[in-house]
Amino acid sequence: MRILHVLDHSIPLHSGYTFRTAALLREQRARGWQTFHLTSPKQGAVDAAEQTIDGLHFFRTQVQQPASKLPVLGELQLMNALTSRLQNVVDQVRPDIIHAHSPVLNALPALKVGRRNGIPVVYEIRAFWEDAAVDHGSTREGSLRYRATRALETRAIRQAGHVFTICEGLRSDIVDRGVPSAKVTVIPNAVDVQGFQLAQTPEPALQARWGLQGRTVVGFIGSFYAYEGLDLLVAALPQMLNSRPDTVLLLVGGGPQDAALKAQAQALGLGDHVVFTGRVPHAEVNRYYDLIDVLAYPRHSMRLTELVTPLKPLEAMAQGHLFVASDVGGHKELIRHGETGWLFKADDVNALSEAVLDMLHHRARWPELRANGRQFVESVRNWRNSVAHYEAPYKALLSKGIQ
Repeated sequence: MRILHVLDHSIPLHSGYTFRTAALLREQRARGWQTFHLTSPKQGAVDAAEQTIDGLHFFRTQVQQPASKLPVLGELQLMNALTSRLQNVVDQVRPDIIHAHSPVLNALPALKVGRRNGIPVVYEIRAFWEDAAVDHGSTREGSLRYRATRALETRAIRQAGHVFTICEGLRSDIVDRGVPSAKVTVIPNAVDVQGFQLAQTPEPALQARWGLQGRTVVGFIGSFYAYEGLDLLVAALPQMLNSRPDTVLLLVGGGPQDAALKAQAQALGLGDHVVFTGRVPHAEVNRYYDLIDVLAYPRHSMRLTELVTPLKPLEAMAQGHLFVASDVGGHKELIRHGETGWLFKADDVNALSEAVLDMLHHRARWPELRANGRQFVESVRNWRNSVAHYEAPYKALLSKGIQ
């Protein structure tokens, strides 16, 4: 089976999107399938039309001039460039299936090229484009742009030969748009357990570098997007300090909310209790995880977080780390409260603070939580199990010989 994946972006860029993609591609190859990979213009400037990164070969879509910033026109330019490049790659690799990954800017070119060449097209949705735009502040729920984008997504999922998605929340939303349930398959987020070592003793030199010696460390590692709720975490810190004066908040990463979070910490007089490390090399991330006593995932409740499951809690389980998480739908689909992690009421600063303090005060349950989490990802949420769900829909499309 020859599968051509059409992607928004890929490694060497670092994001949950690129890490999931790399894991899926490697596991598909382990099953004996041939995979080919094309990224959209949103990969950004590249120095070659093709690149090999960590053993995966990518065709790139190079854009000679910046896309227009005018509504619709910029998106049309991106899709036209991707359509042209996709046809070139199809002519070269002759795939059996074109597998487009969200957003819809990838799906529409894939459907066009698929129809033109008689190749079945599947569409994999990791989040709806319109909901991501709301979080980024480029539109609001219910606006004209939101409704138009939603209509495009619905059109794409109805036209695709099969639809894949990452969780039950998104699957239900897709079915509610008039797509037969048999046409939608969940490929759950998972982890490569072998790629994560169990938590180690913190490195004294790294503790000293960030002033963490002898302190209780609550932390977050990842991108600072608004939906992650890191503003709630900073707001909850004074209450934690009332009970645990040695507490320090370690924020590892960066992103759109970086400046706002630093200003918030300063305004609350928390300068000595919040450490911003900035982004760290991916190879160094495990060392920073080991500095943290309790991880916090305080995502705000909104359509994006209620529907979409994240990777971070699974990665924490794979390493045997302790964490608390808001009770949004995406977390509840992954986390068994009191067994693999600890859930608290979303958007509630007091509930967040109490959950962290409760975790810190009950060390006796830590070994069981760690063991349960590791067992869950080893036996259930691993990529071998997830990728196996592609096989039946792929084969059904190929046997029909239609899109």
